[in-house]
Amino acid sequence: MNLPNKRASQPAEHQSSDEDKQYLTFMLKDAMYAIGILHIKEILEYSNVTPVPMMPNFIKGVINLRGAVVPVIDLSARFGCNQSSIVKRTCIVIIEVLNEEGMQDIGVVVDAVSEVIEISRSNIEPAPAFGAQIRADFIQGMGKINGDFVIILQVDKVLSVEEMSMVSNLAQGQGHGQKTVAEQRTN
Repeated sequence: MNLPNKRASQPAEHQSSDEDKQYLTFMLKDAMYAIGILHIKEILEYSNVTPVPMMPNFIKGVINLRGAVVPVIDLSARFGCNQSSIVKRTCIVIIEVLNEEGMQDIGVVVDAVSEVIEISRSNIEPAPAFGAQIRADFIQGMGKINGDFVIILQVDKVLSVEEMSMVSNLAQGQGHGQKTVAEQRTN
């Protein structure tokens, strides 16, 4: 599913009021999460992730997205839980995050995509200091929807600077600076 790139199609003065209140919701384990739609590029069925050796357990590998190498991370594993089980509704959500070199596409594995919802600013509470299964700096806020909470993620914070560099190098086909097993044997 392709989502329109509304950042490019609207003047800057219209980008903050309506757009920043819309979120793509998805499930990870038994919790509902959300990412602002301006970070979402597209949603893909889970398939053909090529594992890359010597990566942290939360990096599933890479996919070929119309000729571009896109790193794929498992959000559940990144949050310190077990890796996601791949089931029929498992998706890869392609998001755009800002790194030192500009915008970077990253795929994130989610258990199931729910819907795009609108949450008013008055229904967003600050991130809790405790009680969530993930680090507070990953959380933009807690959205209230029909008496339930949805965890709104800060996608630019989910990876550290070092991890973003590693993912960026993966996307450029450079690995992450560690020697391969073959290189280690020849030294």
